[in-house]
Amino acid sequence: MEVTFRPVTVDDFGLLARWLAEPHVARWWAHETTPEAVERDFGPTARGEEPNEDLIASVDGRPLGLCQRSFWHAYPDEVAEYAPFVLVPPDAMTIDYLVGDPADVGQGLGTAIVRALAADTLAVHQDCGQLLVPVAAGNVASQRVLLRAGFVFTTIARTAPDNPVDPPEHRVHRRLRS
Repeated sequence: MEVTFRPVTVDDFGLLARWLAEPHVARWWAHETTPEAVERDFGPTARGEEPNEDLIASVDGRPLGLCQRSFWHAYPDEVAEYAPFVLVPPDAMTIDYLVGDPADVGQGLGTAIVRALAADTLAVHQDCGQLLVPVAAGNVASQRVLLRAGFVFTTIARTAPDNPVDPPEHRVHRRLRS
């Protein structure tokens, strides 16, 4: 299967709202899905006003999910939150990802997307020495995806959860450039 990525555009906001509203996504992403909220959360990146990338992941030409990537040090507050638990070098990036349609979950597509995203990130960002990815401890499926995609569990960090229903425990995974 061929996995490709392209930047999110304003034309994708309806698709993002549908994906974010799916229960398997909403549980971990905790985003509002109104047009105004999607514009608020994804518009700045689409306009180049944020130092991160939002990407549509397609498999064999079919849009399947959302991926995000950024350098950790572009967000100093996040670095400070994780610093007591893990070394966050200046060349570290992070990724996030979702498979939008519930019919596509459990088919190995998430692993394929994350494996391709990691390779693409390291190819596009030559100054990235490693990927450092925290995952809510309860999100076992995402942890499995990372491990199958070549990441290694590094440590546990106790930081503010994305979803207030979760405890603060995050499992941090790392993939080195080499």
